[in-house]
Amino acid sequence: MRYLVTIAEEGQVTAAARRLNVAQPALSQAITQLEAELGVELLERHHRGVKLTPAGAAFLLKARVALAAEADAVQTAEALARASRGEITIGFVGPPPAIITPEPFAALSESHPQAQVSFRDLPFPNGATQTWLAGVDVAFCHPPESEPGLSVQPVRTEPRAVVAQSSHRLAGREELAVEDVLDETFVSYHRDVQPRWAGFHSLDDHRGAIPAQTTNDHALTSLEMLGIISTSRGITTVPYADAKLAQQVLPHIAAIPLPDASPAVVSLIWRGDNQNPLIATLVSAVLSLGDLDGV
Repeated sequence: MRYLVTIAEEGQVTAAARRLNVAQPALSQAITQLEAELGVELLERHHRGVKLTPAGAAFLLKARVALAAEADAVQTAEALARASRGEITIGFVGPPPAIITPEPFAALSESHPQAQVSFRDLPFPNGATQTWLAGVDVAFCHPPESEPGLSVQPVRTEPRAVVAQSSHRLAGREELAVEDVLDETFVSYHRDVQPRWAGFHSLDDHRGAIPAQTTNDHALTSLEMLGIISTSRGITTVPYADAKLAQQVLPHIAAIPLPDASPAVVSLIWRGDNQNPLIATLVSAVLSLGDLDGV
C-alpha cells in the first residue's frame, strides 16, 4: 500500500523507487503482486509514467487511511512506552531549544531529576503535522499547520530577522524593512514542507504570494537551509534569536533584524492524546515563566 501511494504521488515508478530507496524492478513486482492478490488492475502504464485506474483511485483512498491508522497506532505505542520509562523526547527545528530558551527545561529537570530528557533535530514540518510529530512527544518551533487533536503552547514571541550570506548586498544594514526584501531571491523549501510554514519564512504573509525568485536547491532541514544561503544569494527569515545564534556559529552568515514583520511565535506542539505526564510538567513550566522575550 505504501508503494502504491508513493507511485500515485510521484506519477512515475522510477521516481517512486528513488524516493522509497528500493530497486525499480522490485517496486514494479510488488505492485504486480498486489494487483494479483486483489484481482484488479490498479495502475495504467504509459510511456510518460503511470496513472491510477478507477479501481486504483478508489483503493488509494483506503490505502492512505490504512497507512495513517498504522502510523497512528505505532506513534501512540511508542509514546506510551516512553512515558512508562519516565522519558520525554523533544523535537526542535533550528537551534536546540535549551540553548536559547533554557528556563522551561531547567524547571523540568529540577522537578523530575530522574526523568530522561532527549532532544531530536527535526526536518521542517512536512506532510500531516501529526505524522511529522512521530518519534517525539513535543516539538519546539514556529507552529506548523494546525490539525484536530493538536495542542499548542506559545513559549516566546520575537521579531523576525533576515538570514543572508555575509557578502549579500543587504548584509551590512543595521536593520531592514519588509519592503526592502520582498523582491529578493528567497530560499526554496522542499515541496513536502507545509506551504504555510514555508511561506511564513519567505514573507508570503506580507507579500500575499510566493516569492518571484527562489533558489534552485530546496531545503528540508535547517542545515540544508544554511547551506543554500552559504552558497547562493538566497535569503530567508527566522526568529531573531535563531538568526543571531547562526551568525555567531557561522561567521559567513549575517542576521539583520526585520522589526516591521509580524513576529514569530515559538511554541510547544504536541498531540493532545499523548498522555506522557512530563509534557504537562513542561507546559506548566512555560506558563509559570510567562511569555519569554526572544531578543
